[in-house]
Amino acid sequence: MSFIDYYKLLEIDKSATKADVKKAYRKLARKYHPDLNPDNKEAQARFQQINEAHEVLSDQEKRKKYDEYGKDWKHADQFEEAKKQQAASGGFGGGFGGSGQSRSYSGNFDDDTFSDFFEQMFGGRARAEGAHRNAHFKGQDFNAELQLRLSDIYESQKHTLTVNAKNIRITVPAGVENGQTIKIKSHGGPGIQGGPKGDLFISFKILNDTSFRREKENLYSTEEISLSTATLGGEIQVKTFNGKVSLKVKPGTQNGTKVKLKGKGFPKYKMKDQFGDLYITYKVKVPEHLTERQKELFHELKKTGI
Repeated sequence: MSFIDYYKLLEIDKSATKADVKKAYRKLARKYHPDLNPDNKEAQARFQQINEAHEVLSDQEKRKKYDEYGKDWKHADQFEEAKKQQAASGGFGGGFGGSGQSRSYSGNFDDDTFSDFFEQMFGGRARAEGAHRNAHFKGQDFNAELQLRLSDIYESQKHTLTVNAKNIRITVPAGVENGQTIKIKSHGGPGIQGGPKGDLFISFKILNDTSFRREKENLYSTEEISLSTATLGGEIQVKTFNGKVSLKVKPGTQNGTKVKLKGKGFPKYKMKDQFGDLYITYKVKVPEHLTERQKELFHELKKTGI
């Protein structure tokens, strides 16, 4: 995989502050967002790269590693550990390779530089000790965001997203949470020196396109009932996520009364045929624009103390 300069991608320089990174990300994310470029695969791929760049450069530790090791920043801890072990065994001498020459590595590594780096670090002695086996590193993990509607995740569905210009088709389980991240194994970058492929991490952004409020597997809604129904009781039709059901209202129901419809909520994530509950809050509608006769009746009721 070719190296992507995160600074260049966000159109900032290395001296950019965290606020600069955030500002640049927001500007470019709006420009390349899939909703604004529905049929533009190049823009969608650029959007994924912008998200990846923001994730790294907005995190102080990740940015520090990236500045030193380039695209191999995720292996920084392994690099440092390898150097410590080699230094402890006297394998470095006056510098990498033990030849008395000091050579520093920083910035961006392509695959050839990566190999040269380990060659200089470990040298013949390290190879004799089997250190070349430690050069097999997992490929870079990819990060992507998938935006869905709440109605899209009531049932498990297949969706296609574009990551690094490649279309990946996945099955999204019903009940996935807003902000949740799942891992797709071995769909990241190629391994280094024969190592395993990286993984793909997908974060979900769930947009509520319904009248329900969702909290995990439970749903909440408001149902308006007439004053007469609240007073005398009756049967009403209420909306659930997958259709309407009949519901009996008890006589004397007060405004703000809550009722629970068990099992009429949202699917529980990765729990087949299990659902949360639907909580309905009654809103009693006070009548307006009464006729003279209706006013007379209310006055009569008022005299009775109601």
